[in-house]
Amino acid sequence: MEPAIPERQRRDPLHLFQESAMGWNTHRPRPRWLLGRALLFSVTPATITLIWNGLDAARRHRLANVKRESIKMDEQVSQGSEHESEEPARGFLEEINCPEPGIIDRQMIETAYLGEGQKGESGRLHQLEPVVYERIRTMRLEFKNLLRIDHLWMLPNLTKLCLNCNKIEVIEHIGMLTALKELNLSFNYITKIENLETLVNLETLSLFSNRIRKIENLTLDKLVILSIGNNLIETVDGIERLRFVNSLKVLNLEGNPIAQQPNFPLSLYVIAILPQLNYYEYVFIKADTREAARKRFYRELREIEDKQEREIQVLETDATEAAEAERLASSFVEHLDGQQLYDSLWRDDENGRLLMLVGAPVQELTEEYAKDVHQLTQKIYRLGLERFGERDEEIRDFNANLQEGQQELQSLGQSQIEKFLQYKDRTFEELSSKLRELDESEDGSEEFSQVDTLNRQFDDALNEMWQSLMSQELHLHEAVEESTRNFHRKISQLMAGFVEQAQVFFLQLRDVCSHFADNMTEIVTQFLSTKLARQEIGAVPKELMMCVDDREAVLQLVERMRITHILRIDAREDRMAIRSREFIDNMIQQLNNKEVDRHRAKILEINSFMEMMTGALANLPQELNQE
Repeated sequence: MEPAIPERQRRDPLHLFQESAMGWNTHRPRPRWLLGRALLFSVTPATITLIWNGLDAARRHRLANVKRESIKMDEQVSQGSEHESEEPARGFLEEINCPEPGIIDRQMIETAYLGEGQKGESGRLHQLEPVVYERIRTMRLEFKNLLRIDHLWMLPNLTKLCLNCNKIEVIEHIGMLTALKELNLSFNYITKIENLETLVNLETLSLFSNRIRKIENLTLDKLVILSIGNNLIETVDGIERLRFVNSLKVLNLEGNPIAQQPNFPLSLYVIAILPQLNYYEYVFIKADTREAARKRFYRELREIEDKQEREIQVLETDATEAAEAERLASSFVEHLDGQQLYDSLWRDDENGRLLMLVGAPVQELTEEYAKDVHQLTQKIYRLGLERFGERDEEIRDFNANLQEGQQELQSLGQSQIEKFLQYKDRTFEELSSKLRELDESEDGSEEFSQVDTLNRQFDDALNEMWQSLMSQELHLHEAVEESTRNFHRKISQLMAGFVEQAQVFFLQLRDVCSHFADNMTEIVTQFLSTKLARQEIGAVPKELMMCVDDREAVLQLVERMRITHILRIDAREDRMAIRSREFIDNMIQQLNNKEVDRHRAKILEINSFMEMMTGALANLPQELNQE
């Protein structure tokens, strides 16, 4: 006999939430603000029901008991129980003949799709239809004894996924489901929240009754409902991160160890630090409760708000720097706004390091060298930003004109279709009348001739519209291709002009480098000659002793330094030229691919409309017979 269970635990938490929200709970009056309205946070009852699809109260309670019994049985086995000969208690999953543990595969997906709840003739036709994975929006794989998630890449347009009541341990292989709005992973063995970052449209997430110990990795901008009750969460760490999820309106943490601490009211803590919440544990948060929570956790709230403010400032700074870096990268002059190029000239330059040992005279020469290089890099930097503005304006104008032309043709085609639909309604009305007369007539020859004439006229009008729409679309496609070619030529000319001007400055940089090398040779030679003449050989750095009596050695050191610097300048120039060409090639390729996809989709749209109109004409007699 099952032990007595409090009424609150015997019922589905979300079901209680639905009752209270919709005024179905007879234990308390229906709130005025709900009369004739949706929920306060604009979540409709249909949306609320998305989070919980499973399990009535009895089945949920029995499943929870089975999981507890399973854990106890595992402990008994590990401790070498003396009652090994006794027959173990049968679990709930065994009672319902659960399949063997497995992984999601193609056959399971097709079986679940074809086994959807359609009945009668519609169900029979559904079974005969081919499975088009791109059209599947809902997938229910409950009570399948699943161990792992896989093969969901086959369902790119899935919006609802139910994997509750399985044995899944890891959230994996769902990152490609970017259209997903509801995910139910309740009653599994999941230990960590992970791999959800790409689910940018997720609104409802249920992780109820798992083995999660920490709230983390929930950066979901559209999340509205989060159920994470009946887990193993023992700390409040991570709850404050939900402050960044502004869309979150419903949160459930009941049944976790942190919620059972006698001197820590978790509900008040959550209400205090998450001001965007409207419901906690599916109970509406009243204003007086919210105020009491803020007073109770005033100090903690201030600390969290200060920390959040500092974090937001850091994020804004990082975003600004990232945007500036992107702008500079698009200008092809990144790392040219300071001394970066000059510093790179000396990186790993062992010959230059030896020459710098001469001392003050070389230091003064190097400072002048640095100023000259910086002035020229600043000219390249300003040139890049200036030309970037010109290119960006040209790109915006091209895209605006392209979009305007496409919208104009779209409006023209839509106007033609609307006129044709009006003609279709008149024709079908007249055809229906003639078909009724034909059905009632004894001879029917005249009515048949009139019906045939109307059919031919409709076919002619439909064919004429098809030719018009296709002609417009082909004209637009050719115009876009021609515009893209012209744009390619113009943007290439702008880019070539920029690169040519930049190459002038790079040539000047190489001249500065050569001039610096000549001066370096003179200074080092004079330094060594002076020390030799004064017999101050001991003042010569030991690394340069080989050059005292060998001018050729000095020339080799200087030449190797010059070559190193020249190669660094050449590499930066080549990088700019290559990236500018790649930028144009990639942009034009994207434009062409986008236009091809648009053109194909439009052709399919036109042909689908024609087929729909033809099918409507063919089905008209059958519809009249059914009436």
